[in-house]
Amino acid sequence: MASYPERHLPISAWAEDDRPREKLLLKSAAVLSDAELLAILLGSGSRNESAVGLARRILDQYQHNLNDLGRTTIPDLMKFKGIGEAKAITLLAAMELGRRRQHKEARSLPAIRNSEDAYRLLQPLVADLDHEQFWLILLNRAHQVMHLEQVSAGGVSGTVVDPKIIFRHALNALASSIILCHNHPSGNTRPSPSDLEITKRLKLAGQQLEIPVVDHLIVTHRGYYSFADEGIL
Repeated sequence: MASYPERHLPISAWAEDDRPREKLLLKSAAVLSDAELLAILLGSGSRNESAVGLARRILDQYQHNLNDLGRTTIPDLMKFKGIGEAKAITLLAAMELGRRRQHKEARSLPAIRNSEDAYRLLQPLVADLDHEQFWLILLNRAHQVMHLEQVSAGGVSGTVVDPKIIFRHALNALASSIILCHNHPSGNTRPSPSDLEITKRLKLAGQQLEIPVVDHLIVTHRGYYSFADEGIL
């Protein structure tokens, strides 16, 4: 990928392939980074900073966690130089649309009968990522999907998983059971010692809260590993 131009250059002065709007038109929205998509919403930066530079600065503040960004407020966004009320409203409106879309998609998802069903659901989300993410499938008593939730995102070799956050999502949704998932960018489907340890901890926590962990999938571009199928859960 071409490197970004210097931040003081206006986007109109960049090479066409480096402009977010033109890149979306020529290729697709999927190839744009979070910062580039955010820059399109912002429309402009300031005299000394491009829209992409401003978007990067906002994402840095929220550790590149879009869920955290979606929970921010208009006054918080307006603390960034280059963000006025109109831009703050635009960003929050876009985040809310994304949240509603995710909710509607989750409502139409089928029941999870086995690890293959869970893998088909999760594979498009995480299999091709170059960094680890941890996801949660919340299920009702009929094992129908209530909601999909990205819990954390990390680096190439790991991501932080906090049991309190996992079960906060489950309790808030009144889930009857959960399926855990994370990806291995390396393509290695085998669980690491830390994968085994966190699965054990989450299984015990689920037993205490009567929200059983019914499976934990490791998803890669080459396939998947199911803790339940291997008899570990």
